Amino acid sequence: MELSGNTILITGGASGIGLAFGERFLAAGNEVIVCGRRAERLEELKENYPHIHTRVADVGEESSRIELYDWAASLFPNLNVLVNNAGIQRRVRLDEREDWAATRQEIAINLEAPIHLSRLFITLLRRQRRSAIINVTSGLSFVPLANVPVYCATKAALHSFTLSLRHQLAETPIEVIEIIPPAVDTDLGGVGLHTFGVNLDEFADAIFAGLRNGETEIAYGTAAVSSRATCEELDEIFVHLNRQFG
Repeated sequence: MELSGNTILITGGASGIGLAFGERFLAAGNEVIVCGRRAERLEELKENYPHIHTRVADVGEESSRIELYDWAASLFPNLNVLVNNAGIQRRVRLDEREDWAATRQEIAINLEAPIHLSRLFITLLRRQRRSAIINVTSGLSFVPLANVPVYCATKAALHSFTLSLRHQLAETPIEVIEIIPPAVDTDLGGVGLHTFGVNLDEFADAIFAGLRNGETEIAYGTAAVSSRATCEELDEIFVHLNRQFG
């Protein structure tokens, strides 16, 4: 992927991994568009980076995704990179009852949104000389952490979808890239829950090195180990991971 001269839309880009990517894309000479659910976060982002475009959008809702596409395609006809980054992670006890709406929202944001947005934006991306869809999955796509079961299941499904998407778009100008993070020190799931994770800047810099090198599956740290592990190794990782963090 060429790292400059793009028009890039990042979902969930006002904080965490999405923000780190947005900062780097902007510094590399790209036009950057960020959407998120929290208007106050987007306003703060705009104050810090006046050249970034922002849009309030809840990608967990079908109508909001369609509105986002219509808005972006109208105002940014040269948009050539979609980054499906938005995600939520909840700690869930599967043997306890809860309102289904919470689970539905987690599935919608983590899985429905990237599938739907990818399909919406393909029409626009095919018109460009070069373009890309970047899906952010997780090392937990390959070996689940049992106390965040819905998150792990959605990320595993997104990894599978990304493989199929890449295969189907192989003869088009659209490059399909998967970014596979380990635990990263962000506020995913709640403040202070991922302080054990790798440094955000360290992670983002490594991912951009992979993008610069033309890699289409970029994993880092423990996620790189999990994404290439054998079945037997994954079993061992599962036991260790869930003993440590479960």
